[in-house]
Order: sequence, then C-alpha cells, then structure tokens
Amino acid sequence: MVENGADLPTVQKLLERVVQSPRHLVALETANVGDLLAQLRTLAMRGGPAVYLWEPDSGIASLRESGLQVPGTKRLGDALRYIAQSMHFGVYLFIGFIDALRPADTVLLRRISRLHAGSERKLVFVGGRFEPPEELDGMFERMTVNDEQRRRLRLRDGRWLT
Repeated sequence: MVENGADLPTVQKLLERVVQSPRHLVALETANVGDLLAQLRTLAMRGGPAVYLWEPDSGIASLRESGLQVPGTKRLGDALRYIAQSMHFGVYLFIGFIDALRPADTVLLRRISRLHAGSERKLVFVGGRFEPPEELDGMFERMTVNDEQRRRLRLRDGRWLT
C-alpha cells in the first residue's frame, strides 16, 4: 500500500468507471497524483487493463512494464497522434500536460473524442482542477477522487497509519 493512498479495490473501481465511461476524454481531479499513480501501477502490474503514463520529460510509458517507452512521444501532440492511430485498447494517463497543451492539440483531442473504432482509447488528464480549452467544452467526463474518503487505517511495521 502507498502511504496515504487509496486501497486497491477503490482505485480498481475508479479505473472501471474510466473504462466504462461513454467518453474517450476524462478529467480526473485529485490532490494526490503520486499516490494515485502508484496504486494504478500496482493494478496494472497485477494484470489489469493496459495503462500508460505520459509525462513531458519521458513521453508515453507502460505502467505494467517499467522501462517500456513509446519512442517519439515526448511532445504532447506526438503522443496524441500515436494514440489516435493506435488500434489497441488502452488507458492513457496524462500528467504535467497544462503547459504542453497547444491549440493544435485541441484538434487531435476533438478527433480522439469522436473515435468509433472497436478498440477504445481512454485519455485521462490527472491533476488538480482542469479546465479544458473552450473548443473542448462538453467532451470531457469529470471524475473526482475524494482523497479524504480514500484514506484507510492500515497496519504497517506494527503501527497503524492513516
């Protein structure tokens, strides 16, 4: 367990909500991004759905297989093009995207939001309060992780932690 993080069943339910969402674009608001990512990594490694993480410094990387990165995806636009062309299901988490979001990226996001292929892709923008550009208004499903409700008492090294 990650200290101050969610328990795996709670995070698993959250991931199921993302996967079952009728929208391809999801804004997931949380104050504890690091804790949530650690829990999602644990779920992915235990055989959950294919989950990838995009960060500005490294591009797209698999949460299941550490070190497995998609070349040429450091820029947000390149990552979005890769996702739009992919034929495989995947949940793509984006952190640190606010400064990288450009007007040209909104065109790609609109295209991804309208995909009707059999293998869906879910783009999840993780962070604090996210206000999408006006052109994307209504294309995102908003989900909030109530970090206070996620905390659970658990025994660790003989001590109870919250």
